[in-house]
Amino acid sequence: MDVSQFKDRYKKKFQERFAFNYENATKQEQFVALGHLVKDLYSSDWKETVDTYQENKQKQVYYFSMEFLPGRMLKSNLLNLGILDVVQEGLAELGLDLDEVASGEMDPALGNGGLGRLASCFMDSLASTGLPGNGNGIRYRYGLFKQKFIDGHQIELPENWLRNGNVWEVRRENKAVTVRFGGQVSLEPDNEGNMHVTYHNTQNILAVPYDTAMVGYQNGTVNNLRLWSAEIPYGEEYLFPTEEERNGVKQITEYLYPDDSNYEGLLLRLKQEYFFSSAGVQSVVRYFKQLNLDWSYLPDKIAIHINDTHPTLAIPELMRILMDEEGLSWEQAWEITKKTISYTNHTILQEAMERWSIDMMNLLLPRITQIIMEINRRHIEKKTPLYGEDLTNRTAIVANGEIKMANLAIIGSHSINGVAKLHTNILINHTLHDFYLMYPNKFNNKTNGVTMRRWLQISNPGLTDLLDETIGTEWKTNANDIILLKAYAEDKEVLARIDAVKLENKKRFAKYVSEEMDIEIDPNAIFDVQIKRLHAYKRQLLNVLHILDRYQYIKDNPGVDIPKRVFIFGAKAAPSYHYAKQIIKLINAIAEMINNDSSLNDLIKVVFVENYGVSLAELIIPAADVSEQISLAGKEASGTSNMKLMANGALTIATMDGATVEIYDYVGEENIYIFGMSNEEVQKLNAANSYNSREIYEKNPAVKRVLNMLIDGSIPGLEDEGQDIFDSLVKYNDEYYLLKDFDSYINAHKQIDKDFRNRETWNRRALLNIASSGPFSADYTIERYADEIWKLGAQREPEDLI
Repeated sequence: MDVSQFKDRYKKKFQERFAFNYENATKQEQFVALGHLVKDLYSSDWKETVDTYQENKQKQVYYFSMEFLPGRMLKSNLLNLGILDVVQEGLAELGLDLDEVASGEMDPALGNGGLGRLASCFMDSLASTGLPGNGNGIRYRYGLFKQKFIDGHQIELPENWLRNGNVWEVRRENKAVTVRFGGQVSLEPDNEGNMHVTYHNTQNILAVPYDTAMVGYQNGTVNNLRLWSAEIPYGEEYLFPTEEERNGVKQITEYLYPDDSNYEGLLLRLKQEYFFSSAGVQSVVRYFKQLNLDWSYLPDKIAIHINDTHPTLAIPELMRILMDEEGLSWEQAWEITKKTISYTNHTILQEAMERWSIDMMNLLLPRITQIIMEINRRHIEKKTPLYGEDLTNRTAIVANGEIKMANLAIIGSHSINGVAKLHTNILINHTLHDFYLMYPNKFNNKTNGVTMRRWLQISNPGLTDLLDETIGTEWKTNANDIILLKAYAEDKEVLARIDAVKLENKKRFAKYVSEEMDIEIDPNAIFDVQIKRLHAYKRQLLNVLHILDRYQYIKDNPGVDIPKRVFIFGAKAAPSYHYAKQIIKLINAIAEMINNDSSLNDLIKVVFVENYGVSLAELIIPAADVSEQISLAGKEASGTSNMKLMANGALTIATMDGATVEIYDYVGEENIYIFGMSNEEVQKLNAANSYNSREIYEKNPAVKRVLNMLIDGSIPGLEDEGQDIFDSLVKYNDEYYLLKDFDSYINAHKQIDKDFRNRETWNRRALLNIASSGPFSADYTIERYADEIWKLGAQREPEDLI
């Protein structure tokens, strides 16, 4: 399709849909017409891909995730179809701007952070590497929430991203399945004396799938992301006579992570987890039955991967279907289930590992509870003679009235992987050590990756052009080729271009901040970025302490000569996470204080963007000079913002935590700023139980002065937040060791101040970060999953047995 053909097709498509001229349309209408045109272009490849998988009986992976965070899909689809430039030029000739048209697309709030973004990166990489893969999740009506700041406080509003429909999705009513909740379960004999499971008084919910194409990068492969919506079954409306009952059905797929601080919220979250797990497994089983193979071939044709513990109920659900509906024995069903399912662990924190009350589970899912209890009974019976009572009981799924989902995920799967080398080592040696003793061959590492297509080609076209002109275009399909940029580390012209590209990206973000937030920031300042979920262990608060320390230094030294610094935050706090919301209020109060203090001469500015998501990340990441990865060592599983930021030429300030350890190995110690305790030092401090944060507060004047600002009225607008945060650090002994790492962190930032002044040296370090980012492409991560866990290339065929 050339430019002229595109223009004709676009005008025709617009008139078909809206019956008036595109020039008089809103951006949203212009986007909708373009979206439907793009959909037409890939629809035949979508059908052909699905048909080919089925005809060839190819093994497929189904990636189950509570979150998918795809971001706007227009530019991604245009890029992957190979028509981004054609469409951009064609729209320009029609008097339209692609960026403005793209802004008519809503950013789906179907995830919270790294977990959901990783799942979407994997969907893109599966298609782009030509691998047969499908996503399975929930079509949230409102997603997470729309974050609004009122007087500095986070307020959660509905994110009505579907108010104008979703161009990319296709409703598949003919693929709907029924998910049962509640009721009673009994075993009843048939005429031949065989026992069958019978359900009574269940609440039946219709799970309706909406499919979205995952377009591969210029390879003709179009995979499928299936998201489920909860509805009242056709003809059964009379069973839901009240508004409350009808709303109860809608609630299942309304919000991501409902407030689980009360019983009703917990029950709703459990409903959500079973809803999409059951619907997905039913869909997978229905597909397999079309292949007309013996059930023993299910693991040879299907891989189900559970992303964190949220979809763990897929394990007992698959058991239920194989036994209750297909008539397999327990032993047959168990072997098939274990061989089919694999599990990614995303957390080190024991308190973050999901647990469900047996009573709640039994009330909502009686048959599933029976199966879980039997899995647990057999596990204990089998392992006790081999490993003794103590070890076996520590690995039990059921204990103290609770069901431990991580334990179920490990016992019921054939592979457990961590998401960074350090994370996997901690799982093996500490968090899941008992399981490693039992199942050493199940454990493996798969370091996370990111989609370079979105985070370079779409987000940073200036850097993309620079790479194309210096090292060629092979890096777009083989990210490791970015390493060729190292040959230009001493090329002053290339270094100057890197500086110019960065400056343009900073101007673009500064324009956004000026227009949307009414804050003026200097593009020549250091843009210091921390963008991630707001959680105490991620230590946004340590960043805040540095800002206050810098503020005091500037106030004490009028006219001091240091580089200007803009501190940029993007973060949402879970609605029920009171402490995280207090930190948000603190950051906003400090921003108000600093941004309106003319005596600072703009040496510091603080920008906290509202409603941080993928589209804002695409604006912020290319503009970043400094990447804040400052979690307490041993707490962050991997991180992925660290990879995106380094690929865009930001220098990392970090603890040796998560995948930053591997970034350090690739970039070298001179091109990264490492501070603070190592994981080993943290573990020793934990074991010694000797940490005394009050002592640091009393003896370190800088720490004392900064912390006192929280409680002495220095920061206008604070109420209880300052005192509560102060108490968490001093009175309650600073759980994440911020005060211990404070001096080291401040010194690392002082070094950044010095280094940033030497533009050529700084740009060389930025270049070397970019050149070292290739190994963190999600394409490579997915290929390792496919080869080592899902075995997509090695399939046992029926004729193999002959």
